[in-house]
Amino acid sequence: MTDQHDTDILFARRGVAGLVTLNRPQALNAVTHAMVRALAQQLAEWAGDPAITRIVVTAAGGRAFSAGGDLRRLYQLRQEGRVEDALAFWRDEYRLNALIKHYRKPYVALIDGVVMGGGVGLAIHGSHRVAGDLFRFAMPEAGIGFFPDVGASWFLPRLPGERGTFCALTGAELNPAEACAAGIATHRVSSARFSELADALCGNVSVDAQLAAFAEKVEEGASDRAAEDRWAAGDRWEVVDRLCKADRVEDILAAFEAQAAGQNKKEDTDAAFARSSAARIRTKSPTSLKVTLALLRRGRLLDFDACMRTEFRVASRVARGHDFYEGIRSVIIDKDRTPRWQPDQLAAVSLAAVERYFEPLDAELDLP
Repeated sequence: MTDQHDTDILFARRGVAGLVTLNRPQALNAVTHAMVRALAQQLAEWAGDPAITRIVVTAAGGRAFSAGGDLRRLYQLRQEGRVEDALAFWRDEYRLNALIKHYRKPYVALIDGVVMGGGVGLAIHGSHRVAGDLFRFAMPEAGIGFFPDVGASWFLPRLPGERGTFCALTGAELNPAEACAAGIATHRVSSARFSELADALCGNVSVDAQLAAFAEKVEEGASDRAAEDRWAAGDRWEVVDRLCKADRVEDILAAFEAQAAGQNKKEDTDAAFARSSAARIRTKSPTSLKVTLALLRRGRLLDFDACMRTEFRVASRVARGHDFYEGIRSVIIDKDRTPRWQPDQLAAVSLAAVERYFEPLDAELDLP
């Protein structure tokens, strides 16, 4: 009998391509530890194979490229008192993120459906990221008491303006046009052509040439967002850049709430967007919000590998705390959507408490 773990991620050789398929559609292709280890091993083998000139990553099911890591399993490990096993998952996952980032062959992720958290780590560090019609990017970790990881401390601060800060603190989604404008995606291709594109990428024609032949023109603008924040994307990001520039979460939240209080007609649209954004921020773990902002501000000044090591320091402390498991309980286990954060107010999270998440470890993350 085939082990289930063997079918959660599939590998194949076709032409000059090494094909990877995330194959847990029933779990929105959530990334398990076994998948991480298998992909790292396969990428290492293909790196030294001259017959493989590029990697193509797809996902089964259509609903999600990958909705993130296997949170249910991490919760179970905590319940069993096996926090070190959870840390082993993050250690291997972050090493895989670094392997993809430094991979010397084109690495093409064909992304349709939701891509969040750990799923982002399997895609965004590759050389080419193709957004399909159903593409939805988000880093919502603060809403489960965690923080945007898998290299987010490197790529979010490098998005235009304060878009990365906004996405991290609110968990807001980016659609295909917004992702292309921000650099999250490098190309936009209709989902109906994904299969054809995957086949074409297996031929001995350059990846850039094939993607240029399939790519569609992208115009960032009004989208299918909720009515309260549907307006020209340029206006939306101008507001974000203005309101998210502070280095304290309290100040950013206050800026959104001040904007939300605007009464004249000219500011009505901005006020509705600010009101919605402030409400989203207030649902997140106060500790996660403060650690997240501190992480992003540090990430501006660090190289990629230093960002990954910093994230592992933070993950090592979060893994032994309360809010991460309480967040998983509220969203996945009990599904009551009423997390009881400790502490439950931003003012109760001191600067000293935040700084402790960044202190050196006895066993730092070792990268390939």
